[in-house]
Amino acid sequence: MKICVISFDFWGYDHYIVDALRSKNIDAHHIKIADVTHSNFSERAKNAVSKIFLNKNLKTEKRQRFVTDSLHQLGYQDQILVMNPDTFDFATLQEIRKYTSRLITYLYDSLDRVVVDKEKLDLFDKIFSFDIADVEKYGFEKLTNYIYLPFCPERKQNPEMDLFYITSYDNKRVEFIKQLTKRLLQIQSKFQIIVIGKKGWKHQLRNVFIQIPENLHILFSIKKISHKKLPEFYKNSRALLDLTRENQYGLSFRVFEALALEKKIITDNELIKRYDFYNPKNILVLNETCSNLEKSFFETPYEKVPEEIYYRYTLEHWTDKVFGLNKKA
Repeated sequence: MKICVISFDFWGYDHYIVDALRSKNIDAHHIKIADVTHSNFSERAKNAVSKIFLNKNLKTEKRQRFVTDSLHQLGYQDQILVMNPDTFDFATLQEIRKYTSRLITYLYDSLDRVVVDKEKLDLFDKIFSFDIADVEKYGFEKLTNYIYLPFCPERKQNPEMDLFYITSYDNKRVEFIKQLTKRLLQIQSKFQIIVIGKKGWKHQLRNVFIQIPENLHILFSIKKISHKKLPEFYKNSRALLDLTRENQYGLSFRVFEALALEKKIITDNELIKRYDFYNPKNILVLNETCSNLEKSFFETPYEKVPEEIYYRYTLEHWTDKVFGLNKKA
């Protein structure tokens, strides 16, 4: 069987899907368009002029061509999975459609946040979504993100911090972080928060001139931290934080990283209570003022998730379900 995954893959998660498929002896390939950039300064300058005067993004067009050229080289695929099809124009999706009899998409953003035209969605044989609201509204098939990290039990770790969080810059999240840090200071918790994004440069500059208390470590950075280094940050913390974006109700990868490492979860997502792994001893849903966060949450033992529930969120089960590799999935 030949399967191709097509995605932007900014954070570097999607290659795990291909690795899992190859472990099942499937001829799998990943077309990653994030790797397609301008070759030199001349191309960047030409693209800037094109965007300003012609309203055309040459880099986007280059990426679309890369996808179709790659498929031409790979040939016909039994199945193709497109992650978040908003990345592609309609003509490119039509061309992708020609290379398979089963075209699938997975929406890991809500349609309220990232709009995908109906004519694009109509090209797909199957639409999965991680967002509960979209599943209920549009009839998509519900599918969470997946556990990609190898399981590492709590007893093999020795965390020094209570809470760790890394996120891309988002106004809603940053405002909530301010509220949360006040509470964390009140209960004398040790934590680290890293906010990545170009919009964080003002905060980064301000941090140079303001003395930060030892137990308050908030870093605003424009430089992305290597995906491979993140598990070490996670292992050094008793709990991971997961904050939603506006109009988003699905569970981010933080939740599944926490499951893999037996970490407690602190979140503002009330809908997490609908999931079968929810346990109030492991998962705290914050109120608007974060006043329900107590130091004791970090100090009480983690309760193991039953194996049969844990398996439902593994990448092995995810790939079986998406590609119909095991009818029981």
